[in-house]
Amino acid sequence: MRRFFAALAAATALCGTAHAATVYPLDRATILVNSPFDFKVELDSVVSPKDLKVTVNGASYADALGGSAQFVPEETDKKGKVLGSALILRGVTLAKPGKYTVAVKAGGETRSVAWDVYATAAQPKAKNIIFFLGDGLSVAHRTAARIMSRGMTEGKANGRLYMDDLDRMAFIGTSSTGSIATDSANTMSAYMTGHKSAVNALGVYADRTPPSQDDPKVETIAEALRRATKKSIGVVTTSEVEDATPAAVVSHTRRRADKADIVGMFYGVKPEVLMGGGSAYFLAKGIPGSKRKDGKDYIKLFKDAGYALTTSAAELEKAPASGKLLGLYHTGNMDVALDRLFLKKDTVKTFPDQPGLVEMTQAALDRLSKNPEGFFLMVEGASIDKMSHPMDWERAIVDTIEFDKAIGAARAFVKTHPDTLIVVTGDHTHGISVIGTIDDDKPGTEMREKVGIYDGAGFPNYEDKNHDLYPDRVDVSRRLAIFAADFPDHYETFRPKMDGSFSPTIKNEKGDYVANEAYKNVPGAVLRIGNIPKFESTAVHAVDDVVLQASGPGAEAFKGYMEESDVYRVLADVFALGK
Repeated sequence: MRRFFAALAAATALCGTAHAATVYPLDRATILVNSPFDFKVELDSVVSPKDLKVTVNGASYADALGGSAQFVPEETDKKGKVLGSALILRGVTLAKPGKYTVAVKAGGETRSVAWDVYATAAQPKAKNIIFFLGDGLSVAHRTAARIMSRGMTEGKANGRLYMDDLDRMAFIGTSSTGSIATDSANTMSAYMTGHKSAVNALGVYADRTPPSQDDPKVETIAEALRRATKKSIGVVTTSEVEDATPAAVVSHTRRRADKADIVGMFYGVKPEVLMGGGSAYFLAKGIPGSKRKDGKDYIKLFKDAGYALTTSAAELEKAPASGKLLGLYHTGNMDVALDRLFLKKDTVKTFPDQPGLVEMTQAALDRLSKNPEGFFLMVEGASIDKMSHPMDWERAIVDTIEFDKAIGAARAFVKTHPDTLIVVTGDHTHGISVIGTIDDDKPGTEMREKVGIYDGAGFPNYEDKNHDLYPDRVDVSRRLAIFAADFPDHYETFRPKMDGSFSPTIKNEKGDYVANEAYKNVPGAVLRIGNIPKFESTAVHAVDDVVLQASGPGAEAFKGYMEESDVYRVLADVFALGK
């Protein structure tokens, strides 16, 4: 037994030493051939260059990676504390596919990581890719959207969502490099680069230095398309275009909040179509509504680069049929479909003519398809997530319906452009479930007693008399009972929020988020004590897998369980980016 514990102690000590150094790209990274990336070694101690040995497949890193790295004697944190030495080599490319082992030794520190460098098909499998990202899209969102939009009779759906009939499927893992939980930045970045990263990071491996834009970069899909093809690029979203999901198509930053700089990154790539909200970060400092801290006027810069600018649905409809397009329809995130189309709440009065996701998707397809070389289009339904955080379920579900209608527009496009791959997925999930119905006509004064479960749930009584696939009303007498598994303190009203989007919490004098008493006197409202930390103001993301569905050339590669970084490998293969 003593011998066993001695061996265990020795193994533990060896394990700790072996993992002292950090290497980027991380262990098990998958890297597209000829795709540029930054190589970095971080040491926990200060060493001299002569004491540091780095090899790749047994050869000197300089020979294997094609250059001499910068040696940093001392990296420091924000307070000037020395963190250790580092080695950095920017813009590395590997032309030969295969297994690569990187070994690091510096004094007592050692580390070994393995990379899988892969090539792709020699010829493209599809001319176009349309990548739909439902932010926060969970199975319950889809279920609720199908019931609310198409209805159900005697246990069978009366119709199917457009996404339902995409014929290839996979479960996708969403975790970050630092934790099982995740956010929209690193998840979408994994889809768009093939490299997993940390929460808040876009197009980089998050290192230990304080600056947000000096971290080891990896190539984004937009950069790969510019490097290897003549295809057009489109980005369409209902959020700010600088928000995490659209930003991941082009960006390199440890901090997704670097929105002013992300506009510059979009300008550097210049996608042929860019549409959404977020005009505040395009406006030079001093212009009313600007959130920039410098004098750069990106509206002018994009226009000077040949972009047509549209700021309303009417302008979008009248825009030139070809050429580059910049559409900015809100200073912040665009209003959700329930408010924009029906209730006219929130900021709709300020921005009364915002186009919807369907109109933007159709305009992007019309324009991008004029390129004989093909295109890549990313379409985000952003507010599925933004309304699920505050548990504003009707707004989240109506936006899911709008997202699905945009998929319908893409499927109609594919009928005349069969050389197109459609991918539909989420970046992460929410802890949301549909458990039955809420029936106002049930007896009792407590709303809890009006929740129908099992056979008592029956079916909701939404109607769609004009056949636009949206329910004519969301405040019907028997509606879906949707609840979150994670939540802050809040008043559960059991009702749609017809007067404006739900604000479940407010911050108290201690800095904690507590239930917003504006909802306290809603008839039947119940105080729910939260199950997440008090510094969170809304519900948070779940760790559940997301569902990916796809159809078209190359879609057969999506199957079983995949990481988000594996999805990029399929996209790269479909476009033959690593031939």
